[in-house]
Amino acid sequence: MAKGMVGTLLKSVRQYKKPALITPMFMVLEALCECLIPFFMARMISAIDVKGISSDAAMHEIFKFGAILLVLAILSMMSGALAGKFAATASCGFAANLRHDLFYRVQKFSFANVDKFSTSSLVTRLTTDVTNVQQSFQMCLRIVIRVPLQFLFAIIMSFTINPKLAWIFLTIVPFLAFILFMIMRFVMPFFRRIFKKYDALNTSVQENVGGIRVVKSFVREKYETDKFQAAAGEVRNDFTRAEKVLALNNPIMSFFINFASIMISAFAAYAIIDKTHWAAYTGFGKAELSALISYGIQMLSCLMMFSMIFVMLSMSIESGRRIAEVLNEESDIVSPENGAKEVKDGSIRFENVSFKYSEKANKYALSDIDLDIQSGETVGILGGTGSSKTTLIQMIPRMYDATKGEVFVGGVNVKDYDLDALRKDVAVVLQKNVLFSGTIKDNLRWGDENATDEEIERVCQLAQADEFIRSFPDGYDTLSNRAVRTFQADKNNGCVLPAPC
Repeated sequence: MAKGMVGTLLKSVRQYKKPALITPMFMVLEALCECLIPFFMARMISAIDVKGISSDAAMHEIFKFGAILLVLAILSMMSGALAGKFAATASCGFAANLRHDLFYRVQKFSFANVDKFSTSSLVTRLTTDVTNVQQSFQMCLRIVIRVPLQFLFAIIMSFTINPKLAWIFLTIVPFLAFILFMIMRFVMPFFRRIFKKYDALNTSVQENVGGIRVVKSFVREKYETDKFQAAAGEVRNDFTRAEKVLALNNPIMSFFINFASIMISAFAAYAIIDKTHWAAYTGFGKAELSALISYGIQMLSCLMMFSMIFVMLSMSIESGRRIAEVLNEESDIVSPENGAKEVKDGSIRFENVSFKYSEKANKYALSDIDLDIQSGETVGILGGTGSSKTTLIQMIPRMYDATKGEVFVGGVNVKDYDLDALRKDVAVVLQKNVLFSGTIKDNLRWGDENATDEEIERVCQLAQADEFIRSFPDGYDTLSNRAVRTFQADKNNGCVLPAPC
């Protein structure tokens, strides 16, 4: 699952492959430079000890190794800066492509696909989940490449200085790996629950903001506040439990690496003081001890950064899985090859149509519908709220497919039409009007983006909306949100105005 998820997500890198591949190269150079610095520092200290600080030979060694250290420091700084630049470019571009791909995929979804995920869940995946994946991608390009390499280089350089003492560092790695694995295994279920509860939290916000007039009219603010606090409290509780476990990372790593440093310092002190035994055999001195301690600090820094990566990856794995679910979801309503491009007439026929929203549902929303409407006829469908009148209509432009039976438009099965052609010729006026951001004119051009101003005005006159629109100072150029506020205010005052078409 994880492998398939990673492959699905990486398809969105596309034109940002180059900076994504360049970043690790600079990270390798930075890690190499930082690991060489303690080595040459030890060489410089050794030269001073042997030749004396006041001798010309010692000053020559100081300048020589000093120049090498300066070059390494500059290379490390430049490599880190360039890696940061390319990583930021790649991660931001990756996130932009990911949001584009998610949004494009959602546009292809049928109503059934949207129902499967829910609106609030899709919003969370487009925002919070993509941000989590973006941050992890940037960390993978930089820290995930740098940390193992720097840790490996530090281990290698420690062995070149003193293999016996370097083994102390190496023996703690399996213990740390096992502890991190157990922590990750424990916290992952928490993150799965957290993101599901994020969806519930967004649903609460969406319902409250969308129905704020109803909430205030019925004085239900306290009820909605309590409901939101309950959802937010569940997210907080699960996050707190997960973070309590993740908080063990740093102290555990600090304990092990500090224990290793104490052991090295103890053995090194014995080796340096008792020159007749171990030190004489290994040639160990103050310079080597300084270098080993520096590499120990580097290892500690690597492990600390790895714990930070670990926390972020623990969250982003679940976010990536949720994003991959959307990207891998195929719409259950697709256009057939060489589908019909033209609707001959307005006749509609339902033949033994039954429908239910989910295959697992026990009851059908519509059962055994037989309906024959001739072109030009006007038919009224009556029924109580929730009796599936809207569902019946939505099967005509194939927003939903019938579970059983067939639907025909113009004598042709709707499944044999090209979707764009069918929906262009079958117009549906929704029960709940929606105005998108922009002007009234922008919204009216949804039906025909090339419509002229004269055509727009003629249609609005036929819909009895022209007088209402012209009542605004900016007329058809009025921003839609202002029109909605005015329309709602007039309705609340008892004036029934025609809704903009």
